[in-house]
Amino acid sequence: MTTIPDRIQLHKRSKQLELQFGAAVYQLSCEFLRVHSPSAEVKGHGPGQEVLQVGKKDVGIEGLETSGNYAVRIIFDDGHDSGIYSWEYLHHLCRNQASLWADYLQALEQAGAARDPHTQVVNLIEPGKS
Repeated sequence: MTTIPDRIQLHKRSKQLELQFGAAVYQLSCEFLRVHSPSAEVKGHGPGQEVLQVGKKDVGIEGLETSGNYAVRIIFDDGHDSGIYSWEYLHHLCRNQASLWADYLQALEQAGAARDPHTQVVNLIEPGKS
């Protein structure tokens, strides 16, 4: 059985998407949704082909469009609009937000990348260490 949200509300000023599944209410940031887009541009076409999304800290959502009775297409203000978020995938993001976010931050750190589009990270290696 697919979990369908009872309510979806976009808060443009705070850049949060609020989802209600039964009595549970979740807040997902636009940045979180953007870096976890289910699109092929982000997920790739198979395991190991994921593309780490960087510099998305300030991204917002311009609009939402339902896709049948099973999903919503999110239109981001950075031009990304190809992710179709099924109700099941959104529920997964809500339930696993903390661990998914921690994994994303770790991947950014390992890649020497940043959330802020105006930041460049340089990793310095001490002499004699590599």
